[in-house]
Amino acid sequence: MRRLLRFLLLLLWMGIYLSPAAAQSYSFQLLEEIVHAYWNADGSLSLDYTFHFANDPGAHPIDFVDVGLPNDRYDFGSISAWVNGQPVRVTRDYQGQGYGVAVDLGAHAIPPGGEGRVRVYVGRITRVLHPSDLEGYVSAVFSPTWFGAAYVHGSTRLQVVFHFPPGVTLQEPRYHQDQGGQPEVGQDSEGRTTYTWSYADARGSEQYFFGASFPARYVPTSAYQPSLWETLWGSVKGLFEALFAWGFILFWCLLVPILVVIGLIGEFRRKSEYLPPLVQVEGHGIKRGLTAVEAALLLEQPLDKVMTMILFSVIKKGAAEVISPEPLQIQVLQPLPEGLQVYEQQFLQAMQEKTLAARRKMLRQMIVDLIASLREKMRGFSRKETVEYYRSIVRRAWEQVEAAQTPEVKGQLFGEALEWMMLDENYDDRTRRVFHGPVYVPQWWHRYDPTYRPAPATASSGSGRSGPLPGSTFAASVIRSVQSVASNVLGNTRDFTEGVTRITNPPPPPSASHRGGGGGCACACAGCACACAGGGR
Repeated sequence: MRRLLRFLLLLLWMGIYLSPAAAQSYSFQLLEEIVHAYWNADGSLSLDYTFHFANDPGAHPIDFVDVGLPNDRYDFGSISAWVNGQPVRVTRDYQGQGYGVAVDLGAHAIPPGGEGRVRVYVGRITRVLHPSDLEGYVSAVFSPTWFGAAYVHGSTRLQVVFHFPPGVTLQEPRYHQDQGGQPEVGQDSEGRTTYTWSYADARGSEQYFFGASFPARYVPTSAYQPSLWETLWGSVKGLFEALFAWGFILFWCLLVPILVVIGLIGEFRRKSEYLPPLVQVEGHGIKRGLTAVEAALLLEQPLDKVMTMILFSVIKKGAAEVISPEPLQIQVLQPLPEGLQVYEQQFLQAMQEKTLAARRKMLRQMIVDLIASLREKMRGFSRKETVEYYRSIVRRAWEQVEAAQTPEVKGQLFGEALEWMMLDENYDDRTRRVFHGPVYVPQWWHRYDPTYRPAPATASSGSGRSGPLPGSTFAASVIRSVQSVASNVLGNTRDFTEGVTRITNPPPPPSASHRGGGGGCACACAGCACACAGGGR
């Protein structure tokens, strides 16, 4: 009897842990995939995907959709997604090969046995055009996202539409016979010439290529020609190969260390340039209204200084106070004041983390988000004019402090414009020179310096008043703040900056001949923009 009972219990246990629900996996049909590829006048590419999924009964809910992208030169801030018309979140948690993003369906996940339409719009991808074999033409090749064969089955209605740059006539483009074949020629609602390829019985797990060439005069030369550095490097490389072939081994050996040093210097500089190139595209006019912290990023100030400016900002606003300078610890004050910037709120949340690793991870994401926000604000404005405008603000702030006639006025002005004055490249030396006598510190100074206590409140003022400090003590405290933030908050500032740069300003691909996406995307063409997602969800 006991053996029979044990046997029944074993069967029950196997039924619980080996049931289909416990072994759920992604399994779905891709009924339709429609993608509009817009080749824009500035040489960039915009993509508009629509996927129609039918999830299998008993399968895992479709909660994420991976979308492969041609390369890593995409503007993450330009990407949006919807499920059945409802907006959802786009993340960098891409699970396919190569480059891409993941759409988090969240509460709109497609349940087992259900259907749903997922739309993904990517506003800007660069470095997607290349010289064509046809003289005076550029090559545009695209491979839409596909999914792992372990997840998708059945046939797919696949439609790919190329929208050529404005001005391209119906007769000018040339389709690539070996990449999609002959398309249907037409025009879209904006009058742009279109090529449309349609397949009624495609496979959602297979990769397809579509290619065409159009006159190069419709896009800037910089969109398809290698950069000056790439051209110079190619020329130098060819010269070195020729010299080596002729036996100039000694000459080669002398130059190799020089090139290595130049390369290391260039890579070091690139890793410190956290501002993405898009912000540096010249527009027209000055972008006013940036905060001092945003201006610091635009001026590409060191991130330890940027973080210190945020620290001073939340302290001035009464949102936090320093409870220990070494190691730096702050206390968030409740209730939080109104009008805090998003990055100030993120800073306060990060500083409440218990571990340094978690704190630095949140601070890194804060900087990444702040750079993305700045990039959007600067779109269409002149970076050069804007930089000069904010430098003039810094100059005026220092001039007002230096011209102050009394220590009280000087301290007041310095406290009000501290973050702006920190943008001066020599603000540490300048602070030492300006504050050499007694300094009346700002009213909020006690929240920054735990050892300082303001004078007691008076009946007439109703509040404490600032008291004097020796100028050298005050200047040293301000200057030491950056060092304290660097050592206690960021750790190794260089490593922190490189972590930001890897996301906001990644290195370009090695060369145009190796372009293409993931999933084994190998494009045998003059130039490819292949969006690949082989093996993704």
